[in-house]
Amino acid sequence: MATRTRRIKSVEDSIRDTDEPEHRLRRHLSGLDLAVFGVGVIIGTGIFVLTGVVAKTTAGPAVALSFVVAGIVCGLAAICYAEFASTVPVAGSAYTFSYATFGEFVAWVIGWDLILELALGAATVSVGWSGYLNQLLGDLGIPLPETIAGETARFNIPAMFIALAMTGVLILGIKLSSRVTSVIVAIKLAIVLLVIVVGVFYVKASNYTPFIPPAQPTETGSGWTAPLIQTLFGFAPSTFGVGGILAGAAIVFFAFIGFDIVATAAEETKNPEKDLPRGIIGSLAVCTILYVAVSLVVVGMQHYTDLSEAAPLADAFRSVGLPFVSGLISVGALAGLTSVVLILLLGQSRVLFAMSRDRLLPPALATVHPRYGTPYRISLITGVVVAVLAGLVPLGTLAELVNIGTLFAFVLVSIGVWVLRRTRPDLPRSFRVPLVPVLPIVSALACLYLMLNLPAATWARFVIWMVIGIALYFVYGRGRSRFTTPGDREDAAAANAARRA
Repeated sequence: MATRTRRIKSVEDSIRDTDEPEHRLRRHLSGLDLAVFGVGVIIGTGIFVLTGVVAKTTAGPAVALSFVVAGIVCGLAAICYAEFASTVPVAGSAYTFSYATFGEFVAWVIGWDLILELALGAATVSVGWSGYLNQLLGDLGIPLPETIAGETARFNIPAMFIALAMTGVLILGIKLSSRVTSVIVAIKLAIVLLVIVVGVFYVKASNYTPFIPPAQPTETGSGWTAPLIQTLFGFAPSTFGVGGILAGAAIVFFAFIGFDIVATAAEETKNPEKDLPRGIIGSLAVCTILYVAVSLVVVGMQHYTDLSEAAPLADAFRSVGLPFVSGLISVGALAGLTSVVLILLLGQSRVLFAMSRDRLLPPALATVHPRYGTPYRISLITGVVVAVLAGLVPLGTLAELVNIGTLFAFVLVSIGVWVLRRTRPDLPRSFRVPLVPVLPIVSALACLYLMLNLPAATWARFVIWMVIGIALYFVYGRGRSRFTTPGDREDAAAANAARRA
């Protein structure tokens, strides 16, 4: 019999749990809704905020190549997510996948890790939203004091407001959330296309020279990571140069997180087997193309050394005498970041909902509202925590932790596809990853490489966070999970025995 920490929750058990009356979510989402969710969350802080940071400090005009590298890495992981999501169409995403593949302990670890991606991601985007709001108010001549708004605020009131407002929308139902997201995404895509179409007429070829600035010493990947990267991959991380492009990819990787959140809505999708792969892969492909185009236009309009790190797109248009377009971009950014906050909160609440349903967290948190059909308790708690983080924690620290948490999840999902193919070859799979095990291994290595490019301080915070999570598992989750109840324990033992046979 497997050890207690390796207790597997079978795919069949996970699917069966979705029919429990008190935990049943409502299936309102179509394939188009999933694609809109994907685009809505992927296009956000990365293009409206991080483009300027990476171009100015890490990759120069070659920031477009950083987006390409990050997009390829995400594409590999997206294919793995697509197989898992279509095979295990249950709320929880990587947490649920890990439970069915590696067992309870790893599932807890990945669920705890996803908080870095989703809750901290929502807080990060809320801070970015506050920055663009203050930019817009500044254009109107009524800026808020920097102590309460923007990336440098001591107590960020607008960031807290948007987090709590989107929490309210989520609690009122997935159908309302989908409609709000659709409207916001339409505005956001219109602004992104405006940037590309109008901005291309103001591109100066001289701004692309040098396209890859010379390498300079950097603290990125400092400590033990730098020699390890050099040994394993042949490139040391740096500011600018080829190492700068790759280090930049590790940062702009934040711009791509979101396709995996589509998987968290599996339990609320009408036809998850077909629609989830389409929503995951399709939204990522569209967004990668738009990211590359926008980044090329922005660094062509304004020299990378002059780009704003707070609002690069708006400032680039202002620099060429188009303040009206700058204002529209700020409005579009506000709308775009609003949808990102909403969907990240959606993803976090569904992961915690799945963990509560498995009793690794208090089961009362998994209660679904009788009228709205949403896990309202866990949604409210998530929203309040995110609001507090957004109000008090700096943007840079949040973004780096979000990246490492996401990449770690991608590594486990990539490996998990191969493992589940070997342990459960009998499972019906409407979408299959090609070239197994080669593609999943390449995906895991690519994600690991980007993790190694993150600063040593980020790794230290990540390790501390995981140690806290592991301690919580042994103090609370291990003794209270569904497997500790006699009936559930016997059913699980029988299922595991049948699986091994």
